[in-house]
Amino acid sequence: MTTPLIIFDCDGVLVDSEPLAAIAYERVYNKHGLALKREIVGQCIGMKQADIITRIEELTGFAFPAHADGDIWLETKALLEEELQPTRGIVPFLSNLKTPRCVASSSSMERIELSLGVSGIADFFGDDVFSTSMVKNGKPAPDIFLFAAEKLGGAPASSVVIEDSPFGVQGAVAAGMTAIGFTGGSHTFDGHGEKLSGAGAHAVCASWDEIEAELRQRGFIGEAVAGA
Repeated sequence: MTTPLIIFDCDGVLVDSEPLAAIAYERVYNKHGLALKREIVGQCIGMKQADIITRIEELTGFAFPAHADGDIWLETKALLEEELQPTRGIVPFLSNLKTPRCVASSSSMERIELSLGVSGIADFFGDDVFSTSMVKNGKPAPDIFLFAAEKLGGAPASSVVIEDSPFGVQGAVAAGMTAIGFTGGSHTFDGHGEKLSGAGAHAVCASWDEIEAELRQRGFIGEAVAGA
């Protein structure tokens, strides 16, 4: 294995944002005429906003008005600024992590930067932050993961992706990378781990202690991380 690279999804992995995003979608869709159910939003986790809007239309038949796209971000931004927290255990994990790492998210760069800043973890990644807005196809396509690895000089076979969504796991597997499913966010649900395994995750972990052990076992880190 060449130098390992750890690729982190942002929402639901680094930051506990998925419940806040679901509230934002519910509020905005209700404002524009659709009483959106929480389980519908849950089927779109891991997708970029444009794909989420398309998927909701496929599931409900409701076409969201194009002129109101900005309403979703404004509502989401307000909730993130007020309530966003890092996922439990991620700060000590990152504080002791020596392996090269980056962020590869379906969110816009504006949202990623806001999330990392509000949660206090931006300095752990510096400029190594990538959005699917930088590539042709969003998750579950592998584009964002291959793009991130290329930018950091990492080989797919030596890269591991930590994801909370089946779409993200599928993208990581398609990129030829190790995929670890994460179920430690507050949006996790019964059967979450099974869905990630079904999407191709090589392992599923419910905490950053479990992630640390899994990464060490697979050779992506060489020393204890969490709580070190």
